[in-house]
Amino acid sequence: MNISRVKFGTTEEGKEVFLYIVENSNGMIMKVTDYGANLTALYVPDRNGKKKDVVLGFDTLAGYMVNGPNFGSIIGRNANRISKGVFTLNGIEYQLDQNDGTNNLHSGFNGYHRRLWEADAHMDERGGAVALSLHSPDKDQGYPGNLELTVTYILTPDNSVLIEYQATADQDTVANFTNHSYFNLAGHGSGAVLEQKVWINADSFTESNSEFIPTGEIRSVKNTPMDFTEMKPIGRDIASTFTQIANAGGFDHNWVLNKQDGETVLAARMEDESSGRGMEVYTDMPGMQFYTANFMDGHDTGKDGVSYGKNAGACFETQYYPDAINIPSFPQPVLKAGDTYVSTTIYRFYLC
Repeated sequence: MNISRVKFGTTEEGKEVFLYIVENSNGMIMKVTDYGANLTALYVPDRNGKKKDVVLGFDTLAGYMVNGPNFGSIIGRNANRISKGVFTLNGIEYQLDQNDGTNNLHSGFNGYHRRLWEADAHMDERGGAVALSLHSPDKDQGYPGNLELTVTYILTPDNSVLIEYQATADQDTVANFTNHSYFNLAGHGSGAVLEQKVWINADSFTESNSEFIPTGEIRSVKNTPMDFTEMKPIGRDIASTFTQIANAGGFDHNWVLNKQDGETVLAARMEDESSGRGMEVYTDMPGMQFYTANFMDGHDTGKDGVSYGKNAGACFETQYYPDAINIPSFPQPVLKAGDTYVSTTIYRFYLC
């Protein structure tokens, strides 16, 4: 296991930005930057031992300073959407940015993915770790309370990437973090992922309206194109006229994972038969947004000069359900003052 650090650029304020590179004994390589705590690269061997980078992203800091698609990003304080950008907590109404029509998406214009974090790279008993810490002040993005957040990426000897979240706040606040990496197991520059296969450990999903806000109804996936309980190609049903899919131009929905509260489960698998690369997703969160890059149109030029078009990757965003803070029947993303938020998501790579 090896950890190194290289300069990645300089912010507009003149602060140095670094890239942290972790390599395990199998030759898998993880790259993380302290700018935005973005996961910038994952080089994973195929069945012949050839390594390719399987996450979308940018070669330079300049790309991450814009990063409209949130490539590799840590999202906070709240991942996904909040209806009308408004919520009430302890009887107080809070207004957030309306950056997605009239709704709030991924906490608005001032995202955590475009801030400089404090970094600490080290070895622990599980592998090579990069711990990134951020102070989010009271009223930051419109949320109450001073929040202290640490996100730790760990590359293990068994080709797993652990993402551990730990947060505390001095007031009750919303806390719902996720990683927004786009995966393409054939390699980030290989085109659409429609032939790659996915399985999701969920018998139901949260129905959404035309603005992608949950209606509050939890619907069965049975006899719908939303059913991934048996592995199938992403492209099989992506052009369905089923209203939920047609509204989003593909998959951009929250699946209700088959799990108990606090339990860590295998939430999803993705496989690319051409390369033999497979990936498992484990989480202790109640939901997972499966997003197939429906809104990408080739305007984002990524690593190696690749133009990322529609369906160039797939996201597995472990989370509380969208707009949960406004829907009392959903598990609630509220961190109480003085409590500690702890959550783990694991991406484990294997040969299929």
